[in-house]
Amino acid sequence: MTTLSLLAWTEHFASAQLVDAVCELERFGYHELWLPERVGRELFSTCGYLLAKTSSLRVSCGIANIYVRDADAVAQGRQTLAELSADRFSLGLGVSHRDLIEPRGHTWEAPVKKMRAYLERIQSAPLEGPAPTTPAPIIIAAHGQGLWGVAAEHTDGILTNCLLPETVSRARAALGPDKQIHSLVRCVLEEDPQRARNAVRRTVGLYLGLPAYHRAWAREGFDETDWSNGGSDRLIDALSAWGNAPQISARLAEFEAAGSSHIVMVGVPAETASDPHLAKHWDWDLLRALAPNGGRS
Repeated sequence: MTTLSLLAWTEHFASAQLVDAVCELERFGYHELWLPERVGRELFSTCGYLLAKTSSLRVSCGIANIYVRDADAVAQGRQTLAELSADRFSLGLGVSHRDLIEPRGHTWEAPVKKMRAYLERIQSAPLEGPAPTTPAPIIIAAHGQGLWGVAAEHTDGILTNCLLPETVSRARAALGPDKQIHSLVRCVLEEDPQRARNAVRRTVGLYLGLPAYHRAWAREGFDETDWSNGGSDRLIDALSAWGNAPQISARLAEFEAAGSSHIVMVGVPAETASDPHLAKHWDWDLLRALAPNGGRS
């Protein structure tokens, strides 16, 4: 059965509020909380803090930038967080994008070559001290054949962002039946089509301008008219799940049928359509409505 998780920002919470929110997520029965990385809280330390405050919820990196961290240090972090959390941590890694790497003073390299060498170094890094019962899964952000091939050889699976069920099917064929596929889907608890689509548009604007995504969407029959001018309704609908709770669940089931082993929701409040500052807030109505345990905290 596909598991249901959440990717969510934490920066709008004070520390005590954040702990309360994550513990509520755990009580709702969600499988995993993935923490994104940009310019807010440091990723590994935040994972460690929240793992220490929970008992069953997985808390994982979603996604750590491989250009800005030494692979040996990441190997240490992977071992430490898995061991101290009793195997509730996943190491999510990604190559990010040139426009986000070079302004930080790093040199862009071919993503497939870079990721392969990085993963090989993680696996061979010298480590001491207590080891976890099970090594933390390594999940990489991967949207095309090159990185799917790396994932099949060196990881436990992939995380996809802004992709369609049809692309998930391609990924499953490339990875085989045993690898994890975590499909990240933006979800809006809103039945008005325009409000729902506009909320999604607020959260995918960065990706609409990135060539890597253009190539992935083009393989599924989309073209420049779909990702220009804020994204066509057709593309926005393909990338998201909106409506009432049963409609959202039905849409997420399409990703499961295509080969996703894990659904990672990004909850998008409908109010985001008019107030972009709400884009990173947690939508508790959605989380309660889709909660694996029926919303009983």
